[in-house]
Amino acid sequence: MTSTDPTDLLTVAARWADPTAWPVALRFDRSQRWYARLHAGEAYEVWALSWLPGQGTDLHDHGGSAGAFRVVAGVLTEETVSGGRLRPHRLAAGTGRRFGVRHVHQVTNRGDQPAVSVHVYRPALSRMTRYHLVAGRLRVAEVAEAGVAW
Repeated sequence: MTSTDPTDLLTVAARWADPTAWPVALRFDRSQRWYARLHAGEAYEVWALSWLPGQGTDLHDHGGSAGAFRVVAGVLTEETVSGGRLRPHRLAAGTGRRFGVRHVHQVTNRGDQPAVSVHVYRPALSRMTRYHLVAGRLRVAEVAEAGVAW
């Protein structure tokens, strides 16, 4: 799959990168990270997320779904586990990342400005496992199910 492939998940995320065209209004929530599903189809699902400074996710996977995300506004830091420790990757507006079914990461807005991102998953998310990194190893903290946790 190439970045010009219409089924490439990063390409799909780029097509959803205009918040004014979303079926829901973009919001920011001081108490928790805001998210909304923009599209659910047979081929993939699309989510919008907003991140105020300091907001982020726990270390997690996507329950066997492959995916991609694109930063629409602001800057996000994605951290992945490598060599038993977290390695940060800074992603500015207009950049993104594809990932496979075994990808584990956490994403945080470490900046001083709000951020917005679009996430695409294939197949649709059915569960997510949250982890703790203990002595360089991933330990399961929780398994969250769709329809219950989000």
